Amino acid sequence: MNSAWSDHDVAGMRAALAEAAIAADEGEVPVGAAVVIDGAIIATGHNRSICESDPSAHAEIVALRAAARAQNNYRLPTATLFVTLEPCVMCVGAIVQARIGRVVFGAYDDKAGALGSAADLADCRALNHRFEINGGLLAKESGVLLKAFFQARR
Repeated sequence: MNSAWSDHDVAGMRAALAEAAIAADEGEVPVGAAVVIDGAIIATGHNRSICESDPSAHAEIVALRAAARAQNNYRLPTATLFVTLEPCVMCVGAIVQARIGRVVFGAYDDKAGALGSAADLADCRALNHRFEINGGLLAKESGVLLKAFFQARR
């Protein structure tokens, strides 16, 4: 693990991992997210696309919706979003709309990751917001959950 990770970073990612485990228990792809402001977790979420029949119910969006309600504001510029898997294109769009200040993710997603793996929207000039990106925090733990989930379905 990167020695530059703070205790707050690890705590945020552990909260996201706990949400990912809940998703797995519910039969969802095990991805979890947590939104942190000033070191406090203000919202969490996990994938709910299957149980809600909602293609937009990714962990990031579930957590961002809860955080926006908690702050009574759809803009979250001082927030850090922790997510166990590199966000997809849709979720990066939501991150931009929420004006998230920083995104920390666990596992890289070579198939659909939109923050440097399959695509790199972080530098997309068409998007009107920039944010800090840090990948790889507790990546092994995130990857183990995902691999176990998909192996069980094969």
